[in-house]
Amino acid sequence: MITSDRLARLGSGVFDRNDRRKSAYASSERQNHQPLIDLSLGSTDLSPPVAAVEAMAEVLQHPSSASYCLHAGTQPFRNAAAAWCQQRFGIQVDAETEVLLLVGSQEGTAHLPLAILDPGDSALILDPSYPSHRGGLELADAHIHTLPLTAERDWAPDFDVLSSDQWQQLRLMVLGFPHNPTACTGEQAWLDEAMDLSVQHDLVLAHDNPYVDLALEGDAPSLLRCPQWRERGIEFFSLSKGWCLGGFRLAFAVGAAPLIHALRQLKGVVDFNQCQALQKGAIVALDQHADWPSRLLPVYRQRRDRMRQALTALGWDVPEPSMALYLWMPVPGWAADRGWSDEQLAAELLEHCGVALTPGSGFGDSGSGWLRLALVRPVEDLENAVTRLHPWWDRHH
Repeated sequence: MITSDRLARLGSGVFDRNDRRKSAYASSERQNHQPLIDLSLGSTDLSPPVAAVEAMAEVLQHPSSASYCLHAGTQPFRNAAAAWCQQRFGIQVDAETEVLLLVGSQEGTAHLPLAILDPGDSALILDPSYPSHRGGLELADAHIHTLPLTAERDWAPDFDVLSSDQWQQLRLMVLGFPHNPTACTGEQAWLDEAMDLSVQHDLVLAHDNPYVDLALEGDAPSLLRCPQWRERGIEFFSLSKGWCLGGFRLAFAVGAAPLIHALRQLKGVVDFNQCQALQKGAIVALDQHADWPSRLLPVYRQRRDRMRQALTALGWDVPEPSMALYLWMPVPGWAADRGWSDEQLAAELLEHCGVALTPGSGFGDSGSGWLRLALVRPVEDLENAVTRLHPWWDRHH
C-alpha cells in the first residue's frame, strides 16, 4: 500500500467524478452525440471588469511578475482588501495582522484545520457543505461532527441538535452563508447565534463567504458583523464569483490576528502567493469595481426565473433560490421510485442528454436526493438544456 488511509478517506471528490464522466462523454463517438452543456461547476461565463484584466496584462510585462511573491509583497493587495472591508461592512481591519491573501478561498478552508487542530480534535461542519470543508478536516485527522440542513427548516441550522457535551468537545465550527450548494442566502442571526456558541464553548468560528455579494433576496450575512470576530473568528472572501475571476484563484481571509498568523505560517511552508500581475488586477477590482457583483444580479435573476419556468413546464418542481448562481433541485419522485440516486440520475442526464449537473450527495449525506445546477450559461443555452431533457424525461416519466 503506497497511499495513506487519509487519502482513502478523502475519496475521489464529486468534481473529479464528474470530470471523468464529462471526459468520457466528450470522447464518445455515438450517433446523435450532442455537444456537452456543462452546468456542473460554478464557473461563470460572465466577464470580469475589463480594467482588472488590463491591469494584469500591463504588470505581467514587468520582470517582477515572474518572481516568487512572499507575504511582504502582498501588502498592496492586503491594503485594498482592508479598504474593501471598510467600504462594504463599515469595519476597520488591520491589513498587516488581520488580512491574508489566498490562492482561492478553497485553500483557506482546506488549510485552516491543519493550522489550528491536532489529530483527533473535533470540528463541526454543515451537511451539505462545500467539499473543502470536510476535506480540510480529513487532512487534519479531525473528528468530524455534522449539522444537517433540511428543506423543512428552509436550510436553517439547528444548533440545538448538539448536546452540551458535544459543544464542549468542539474546537472549530465551519459555516458558509450564502450557502453552497442549497443556494440559501441565510440570515445574520444564524451567524450571531453561532458566534455566541463559539464564545460560550471556546471554539474557533470560520465562515466561508465567497457569495457575500450575490444574494438575490435579502442581505447576505457576514462574520465581520459579529463583534467577537477579532477574538475567535475568520472569514474567507473570494473574487471568483462576484468579479468573475475564478480561474485566477484570488481570495483573502480576514480574521483574528492569531488565526491569520497561524494560516500564514502554514502557507509559508506549503506555497507562495500569486504573482504581482494577478494581485494588481485584484486590487483594481476591489478599488475601482466594488459594485461589479451587483451588476451581475439582474443576469442571474433572469436565468433563475427562466430556468425554473422551463423546468416547471418539464414537470420538475424546483424551489426558488435566494442566492445567485445555483438551483438546488430534488430528485424527481418518479426517478426516486425507480431507485435512482442523485449520482445515478446525474450520470443518466449526462449520458443521454449531454447535460452535466452535480450530484448533491457529493456535498454530504444530507445532499443525497438533490442535484445542483449552475446558472453559468446564457438563458438560451439553459433553456436548450431543458429542451434536450424533454424526450428522455417523457420516456421515463
